Amino acid sequence: MNAKGLWFASVGVAVLVAALPLISADDDTKKKAAATRETVAKPLTEKQKKAKEAALKKELETPWKKWLDEDVAYIITDEERKAFKRFQTDEERESFVEQFWLRRDPTPDTIENEYKEEHYRRIAYANEHYASGIPGWKSDRGRIYITFGPPDEIDSHPSGGTYDRPSEQGGGQTSTFPFEDWRYRYLEGIGSDITIEFVDPTMSGEYHMTMDYSEKDALMYTPGAGLTLSEQMGLSDKNKRFSGASPWHDAAPLGGTPASYNEFNRIEQFAKLQQAPPIKFKDLEAAITTRITFNILPMLVRVDYVRVTETSVLTNITVQFENKDLQFQLKDGVQKSVVNLLGRISTMTRRPVTTFEKPLEVDAPPDMLQKYAQQRSIYQQSVPLAPGRYRLNIVAKDTIAGNLNNYEVALDVPRFEDEKLASSSLILADTIEKLPTKSIGGSMFAIGDTKVRPRLGDKFSHDERMGIYMQIYNFGADEKTQKPSGSVEYQIMKAGSTEKLLDFTEDIASIPNSSASQTTIEKLLPLQSLAPGTYTLKVTAVDKNRNQTVVQQTNFTVS
Repeated sequence: MNAKGLWFASVGVAVLVAALPLISADDDTKKKAAATRETVAKPLTEKQKKAKEAALKKELETPWKKWLDEDVAYIITDEERKAFKRFQTDEERESFVEQFWLRRDPTPDTIENEYKEEHYRRIAYANEHYASGIPGWKSDRGRIYITFGPPDEIDSHPSGGTYDRPSEQGGGQTSTFPFEDWRYRYLEGIGSDITIEFVDPTMSGEYHMTMDYSEKDALMYTPGAGLTLSEQMGLSDKNKRFSGASPWHDAAPLGGTPASYNEFNRIEQFAKLQQAPPIKFKDLEAAITTRITFNILPMLVRVDYVRVTETSVLTNITVQFENKDLQFQLKDGVQKSVVNLLGRISTMTRRPVTTFEKPLEVDAPPDMLQKYAQQRSIYQQSVPLAPGRYRLNIVAKDTIAGNLNNYEVALDVPRFEDEKLASSSLILADTIEKLPTKSIGGSMFAIGDTKVRPRLGDKFSHDERMGIYMQIYNFGADEKTQKPSGSVEYQIMKAGSTEKLLDFTEDIASIPNSSASQTTIEKLLPLQSLAPGTYTLKVTAVDKNRNQTVVQQTNFTVS
């Protein structure tokens, strides 16, 4: 069998100094003086102050600084930032981070923190859609999206070209650079009917926010071209756009000038868009303790890691039950099964980090119970975590049969360093499909704008298509073109063998929406050509600019 038989479908160091007395002519006198001497704390010298500041700066060059400058850069207030920088220990910083998210929790009486989950979803979405020469979260569009969420309306002109100006911009026709207008019906603290314009004057895909509506005009500096209606009729002169004290080159409007076009209003809006959103909720504390000793309810658990930022990793925890292992009970005309699920993530010293809970219910018509018993019940919880090592405890209880399971495993959340080629987990899925716009962020199994439902156990039937999902990060950009250069190779071998049943390579330039910061692999592999058995899938990404390689591989079974 060869590649032709298969095909892919894209879808402070503390220093102790001991002072010892030297030999003296009058030992008794010195001893008496020492006995009565008071200890007085001397003020720090300038040199000591600088050394302390340098030590603190070095300490903050750790994941804490990354959290401050990347994860919450757009939503942390100035007061919170100043307070955070005054902390001296990791324990203080950990407590601050916990309270930071609790202050923003819209449903403090529940375990989930929807604000935090939505924030990291927005970062992931920005990285997926707004990356250019820089990661998407650093771009202006990414910053606005992360801070305020998706706009109510987008007027997009990705290629620029011919453009009919609105009357408030003078009317007439011109050519433009690529630009987008984002409209929000209401932004708290800013106002109603807010329009934000982003322009890409370099044609490189890097849009920046602007207050100058004329910046998108590609014919601005071309004499006699791109005239407004009044300029075409001789009622105004294009040269007047470049006179006056304003730094912008707005054309005279046709009719009245909207309040939003007032110079001071524009500056005020621009300044407010740079501020952190207001904090709505007070500090809260919560703790959860549980001890379960039973282990008789079969359960499969899978954990996958997807980068959000260098210091935040989306940890997807997937739990699956075979319905045949659950107890059903007739109630209100249907056969019902209920499994209560409780999860807790803690540090290795068992300090709680976050918890989640969910009832899993299966309703089956009485005459179809046998069919439902052959199916599976699956649940996923996405938790953003800082790189490091944690404990995961999941407790499941079949409420009808009373069976319990207490599952514990270590979570090794990877660190994705800049300048180093890396990848997410390699996920084998039974579903990979684009989500409807209205479902993005609110759907289980969502990674960005894609639904990726893992197949726990990695077992597929002969007539299924196996989904392959993986993100690859930090391809090196060419110094001249700023574009990445690399390839991704897919190999399938019989488990325990080196014979390649599939060996297929594609250039990253051919992968949709690929960029230097992130390339996403979404494939569907038909399995009809594979004989029943166990196989190894190996995915190798090569960065040709930096000569770096990253490899992910996993086994799967075809029945």
